[in-house]
Amino acid sequence: MHVRGAGRRQGRPRTPFFGHPAPRRTGPRGGKTDAAATLAMKCDGLSDEELRSRSMPPSTLSLLGLVRHMAEVERTWFRRVINQEDVPLVWSPDGDYQAAYEPGTATREEAFTAWRTEVEHARRIERAAPSLDVTAHQPRWGADVSLRVVLLHVILEYARHNGHADFLREGVDGVVGP
Repeated sequence: MHVRGAGRRQGRPRTPFFGHPAPRRTGPRGGKTDAAATLAMKCDGLSDEELRSRSMPPSTLSLLGLVRHMAEVERTWFRRVINQEDVPLVWSPDGDYQAAYEPGTATREEAFTAWRTEVEHARRIERAAPSLDVTAHQPRWGADVSLRVVLLHVILEYARHNGHADFLREGVDGVVGP
C-alpha cells in the first residue's frame, strides 16, 4: 500500500529556505533541525522489528541502523571534533563506525535515546560557540574545520541517509513521501 505524503511535515519545524531571509546562524541550525526531524518522522509508528528490517541482503542497512549511525555522526562532529571531548563512539569502543549499522537486538528506545542525547549535546555546543567561525581539528581529515563546515557536513549526512530512509520505510510498510 502506497500512502503518498503520509505524515507530511508532522512534527517538523518550518525552516526558512527559498525566498525567506534567514540569519546566517539560524539557517544552518534550522536546516540541521529539519533534517533530523525528517529522520525521526521516517521511523514514526514502526515496531522495533520493523525498524531493524534490512533493505536487502547482503546489506545491513536498516532504519534503526541509520538512527544509530546518526548518533555517532552527531557525537563525532560536535563532541569529539568541535568540543574536543575524549569520548568513545556510542556503539564501538574500538572506533568502528560501521558497528552502528548493525542493530542486532537494539530497540527503538535505546537507539532514539542515544541519538536524541547526542543531538542535544550538539545543540548545546553550537549555541555556546561565539560564532560559526569557531574552528577545531578534525584528525581523520588532517585539517581544521569551522563549526559552519561541520553543520553543513552533518546536514548533508542527514540528507544522504534520509534518502536511504525513504526507501527503507517504503520497503517496510509502503509509506512514501517527504
